[in-house]
Amino acid sequence: MLLLIDKIDMRKISILVIAVFFFFGCKQKFTIYPTFYYWKTDYKNKKAETNYLEQFKSKSLYVRIMDIDFNPDIQQPTPVSPINFSDPLPKQIDIIPVVFIVNHIFDKIDTKQSDLLADRIAKFVDAKVKQAGKSNYTELQIDCDWTKTTRDRYFSFLEELKKHPILKGKTISVTLRLHQVKNIISSGIPPVKKALLMCYNMGNLRKYGEQNSILDQHEMDVYLKDFLENYPLKLDVALPIFEWAVVFRNQQYAGISKRITQAKIDDKKLFKQRGTSILYDLLLDYPAAGLKQGDVIRWEKISPQNLFATSKFLSRYLKPEERNLVFYHLDTDLLKHFTNEELQKVIANF
Repeated sequence: MLLLIDKIDMRKISILVIAVFFFFGCKQKFTIYPTFYYWKTDYKNKKAETNYLEQFKSKSLYVRIMDIDFNPDIQQPTPVSPINFSDPLPKQIDIIPVVFIVNHIFDKIDTKQSDLLADRIAKFVDAKVKQAGKSNYTELQIDCDWTKTTRDRYFSFLEELKKHPILKGKTISVTLRLHQVKNIISSGIPPVKKALLMCYNMGNLRKYGEQNSILDQHEMDVYLKDFLENYPLKLDVALPIFEWAVVFRNQQYAGISKRITQAKIDDKKLFKQRGTSILYDLLLDYPAAGLKQGDVIRWEKISPQNLFATSKFLSRYLKPEERNLVFYHLDTDLLKHFTNEELQKVIANF
């Protein structure tokens, strides 16, 4: 009798284990659309870059159209470094135009100027899309790190943009920083249907020290862990593949040098690494980069391991839904640091 009971109990346990395995093993997977940002001032259809789009079966490309900053001379927002299209985009790639707006603009303009800004952006973007060889587009992304003080004017601007005839039927999306996810009461929820979570530039860039300001796991824990799952908008995600040289002079932030590359950092006649840290001392004056002997470079870059860990973290807290996964940005010199297999593993985590 006891043996029979044991067999029955074991059978129940086996059924339970199988049921649990089936439940978790059949978690629905949603389609992920990998693509890139294109953040240069001239678009040229380089074969090496187009090959990356083909490898990842990218259907679209996020293309920075221009920055918008406030011109104090004319007291108006003005375009900065708009893109030129030397070549059209590949026929199989849809364009998602992106306009970066410096946040402080919304501290300086009134409602009338904000409405005018929306009108000018809609018309300018439409013309640039045609220059890119595209007859239409389905989404316009506005990139702005809005704050509590600019929130209302920024949101009003977005409402005006949505009403523009040129943008009828198109999706207006926005970029979303980590602090806007956590501080949802003060930051508010932008009046759009979807946002793109920017998972980079999350540390204190200007603080002297060894921290990597591009990706910081502690910052993600603080700002996303308990808040991301409940964010009410549909979310795309952007991950970094870039590197940069953060310059300090007398332990004070002095900017980012575009002249410093990995090859320069590895030049032992030019730089001396501090142990195994990411800090490097400049050994002599470097006029071409505007640097002086004694300046300290914090060389920040992203490894495949960084991307894998970040994607694993995000997959635990993001709502399960189809989304675009955008790497910043499309550049062969940056992408050569990652194999196709490594990036495919990152994509698979979602």
